[in-house]
Amino acid sequence: MGKPKKRTSPRKTGTRRSHLALKLARAVNAKSPIKARTTTRETGKK
Repeated sequence: MGKPKKRTSPRKTGTRRSHLALKLARAVNAKSPIKARTTTRETGKK
């Protein structure tokens, strides 16, 4: 799955957008038979 880009200036609140990737992954998991990895707690360790 594609990752959302980080903002160019580092180390500010809201620069890392992993929450967007999570939201997308959960949307995929709701519909698709192929499951995307969300969090370790949700998917279990590989």
